[in-house]
Amino acid sequence: MRPDGCRRATLWLSRAMSVLTLEPRPAGKRWLVAGLGNPGLPGTRHSVGLAVLGHLARRLGVADTWARDRRCAADLAVASLEDAQLVLLRPRRLMNASGRSVARAAELFGLTAEEVYLVHDELDKPLGKVALKLGGSARGHNGVRSCISCLNSHAMPRLRIGIGRPAHPDTVQAHVLGSFSAAEQELLPLLLERATDMLLDHIRERSQRPSLGPDLSEFLPP
Repeated sequence: MRPDGCRRATLWLSRAMSVLTLEPRPAGKRWLVAGLGNPGLPGTRHSVGLAVLGHLARRLGVADTWARDRRCAADLAVASLEDAQLVLLRPRRLMNASGRSVARAAELFGLTAEEVYLVHDELDKPLGKVALKLGGSARGHNGVRSCISCLNSHAMPRLRIGIGRPAHPDTVQAHVLGSFSAAEQELLPLLLERATDMLLDHIRERSQRPSLGPDLSEFLPP
């Protein structure tokens, strides 16, 4: 059974979809890109998704426009990518409850699960490796599990950022929640650049298809 917060988010999303699909949507694709991590713990391996969002915001020229939205307990920024619009989201909830923020934002912007990108750390890939996975299970990632539960879907594309798995199982938690070493930090700039390139290339390719979506400006927090 899904937690109460997730059930409420799923009901919000269902109501929004039933209303918005009745209205014509202007041309231009819209996407939600959520960076998963633990707020207040930047620089840790588990929060590398937030680091990618920060790099993405700088690349798109919206790093100074983050605004807190209490409706979804997250920081939001909206950017243009050619003819597409991107909603960047940094949940203010802990990783295990981040799906509530993602689902609420999807409802606010009238987006389906297929239009929501998740950016998160991946234990089973070495540091420096980046992969884009189209849907599927959470593979043990609590943030992805929360998003699947609250969106009631496995369809979200995920940008998986390798952080490497330690040799000893007993050290996994400390590894995930720990900060990058000095040697690893030297690799981060290239890693963030590669992850951003892969994400933007994929969004550009999908945005070439026929599109539906509401005007984002009316949903921005005051």
